[in-house]
Amino acid sequence: MSSNAVKRTDLPISGAIDALDEQVSRQHALDHCNTLMSAKSAEHRIEWALKHLPAQHVLTSSFGVQAAVSLHLVTRRVPGIPVIFIDTGYLFPETYRFVDELTERLDLNLKVYHSKTSPAWQEARHGQRWTQGLEGLEAYNRENKVEPMQRALRTLGVGTWYAGLRRTQAASRTNVPYLSWSGGRWKVHPIADWTDRDVYVYLKKNNLPYHPLWEQGYVSIGDTHTTRPLQAVDHREQTRFFGLKRECGLHEIDLSSL
Repeated sequence: MSSNAVKRTDLPISGAIDALDEQVSRQHALDHCNTLMSAKSAEHRIEWALKHLPAQHVLTSSFGVQAAVSLHLVTRRVPGIPVIFIDTGYLFPETYRFVDELTERLDLNLKVYHSKTSPAWQEARHGQRWTQGLEGLEAYNRENKVEPMQRALRTLGVGTWYAGLRRTQAASRTNVPYLSWSGGRWKVHPIADWTDRDVYVYLKKNNLPYHPLWEQGYVSIGDTHTTRPLQAVDHREQTRFFGLKRECGLHEIDLSSL
């Protein structure tokens, strides 16, 4: 019995070691892939991902200031790729028109998702949560941005997700990798290392527009009630969410939970 008891005790330890080995190996592989990606152009990063990463491939866009870059880069290589857009119902009129313009111009396969409860009904229940401090703001973002995005990724059966995050956009994005992995799903940031100058050159070269509000001093554009132009704040980080936070949660989703 003593021998059997030892074996039973060893099993969970062995399993934990195997799991740790697998996790370490996966991280080494991911680090290696990120190193490879660092030497590639954005175009080649997308082509590599298309060849090596699992379907379904999708692109997400907030149709913000520089959205045309990722939309053009990815859709020129994957015509018809689903483009997920989260509509909170509180976007600027200029944003909705920008969506229409780029959808027609780039022939986008647009997939629009929104909260299950209308903005008016939400306000009747909770008031204007974006005025209720960080807790209210996070609850608003979960219902209107995070949950619709989770539903979109789940409904479309996403295996690989492309997004246009860049390291110079905000302090919270300084360490954005080219590739990340979670629960069998991949996330790709083809222009993670691009500067504002790189963006400008690409837009100019391909005759693509900035968001219409760019010329009015908006450097990051979301909902009307939590977006401020640069000249109205003391620091760039305050242009979104009153400086209480920078990320709305969309790019912090745990893909293994879908």
